[in-house]
Amino acid sequence: MFLSGNEAFAHGVRLARPGVISAYPITPQTTVVEKLSEMVADGELESDFVHVESEHSALSCAIGASAAGARTFTATSSQGLLYMAECLPYAAGGRFPIVMMNANRSTALPWNIYGDQRDSMLLLDSGWIQAYAEDGQEALDLAVMAYRIAEDPRVSTPFMVNLDGFHLTHTYEIVDVPDRGSADSYLPPYETENRIDLENPRNLCFSAGPEFNTAFKEGEHRALLRTRDVVAEAEDGFLRAFGRGYPGLVDAYRCDDAEFVLVTLGSVSGLCRDVADELRSEGVRAGVLRIRYLRPFPSEEIVSVLKGATAAGVLEKDISFGHAGAVHTNVCSALFSGGVSIPVCNRIGGLGGANISRSDVRRVFADIARGERDVAFLQGGPA
Repeated sequence: MFLSGNEAFAHGVRLARPGVISAYPITPQTTVVEKLSEMVADGELESDFVHVESEHSALSCAIGASAAGARTFTATSSQGLLYMAECLPYAAGGRFPIVMMNANRSTALPWNIYGDQRDSMLLLDSGWIQAYAEDGQEALDLAVMAYRIAEDPRVSTPFMVNLDGFHLTHTYEIVDVPDRGSADSYLPPYETENRIDLENPRNLCFSAGPEFNTAFKEGEHRALLRTRDVVAEAEDGFLRAFGRGYPGLVDAYRCDDAEFVLVTLGSVSGLCRDVADELRSEGVRAGVLRIRYLRPFPSEEIVSVLKGATAAGVLEKDISFGHAGAVHTNVCSALFSGGVSIPVCNRIGGLGGANISRSDVRRVFADIARGERDVAFLQGGPA
């Protein structure tokens, strides 16, 4: 089918059969829930489609539905994600495996509807799994895999799938849509003991003082660490069911003998690989490491890929003001802990939807080759 990234994701959600969809519109996420509303109205998807009055209510509704034992879905973007930020730790602490799509978009001020990744980066520490899709096919496939991963009893953790606003959410491409029978065999109906049950009462969303609070937080942390193995199992099963494979938490391209490696994520990764190919033809041993999952963070994989490189750089669409990009900080932490000492520069691009060009990426590789260690912006200047 010829689909936008948002439409592809909606088809993935349809195949996952959520029992409750809580919907509130915000650009550039709106067409996801619009498409799902059409599917519900046309009988393609049997689900309770709940119109709520805000993003905060959207996630609150999803938490309540999940606590009742239903498979749930919601979606948001930018200021909407920040508005529901209070609810994210509730969902994670309650161990409710909600799946939410976030259309990555710049945060105000200045007001801007275009895409960067500062919204989701602000909530890396909320206790959610976070994955970043590169294209429409991966968006659809992650919509299905996210439920299998999040609902695994070893994980039982909410899952945020991130799509670059407009660059991916509104770009059309050919996407293979699995048949419902195959999807049903891959993703069975949701069953959980972590729900309201009048026959077997239990306490959900309770208070815990200093004596027990750390134990619950450590439980969340260890569940995210266990997600690493569950991702691998879910992707193996996906390959058997649909014939498409995924490489795990990271996707390394031409990195086996790479001297200079560019680390990035999301939809810009394809351009980065094209530039690496060009540089290879010119005799430069360039590689690209795409991070697919930021939580759990792929420390071991990053160390394994970069330990043989001479230098690296991180290209990302966010900035932690007064320091560096969040991805760069995480990458450098992993390298330090893994005993890898190479220069790593940080390049911030694409803020507010600014274009990242082929020449921009070539300049980043040139900075890596010079062993730069600084933080710099690709576009802009003092305002």
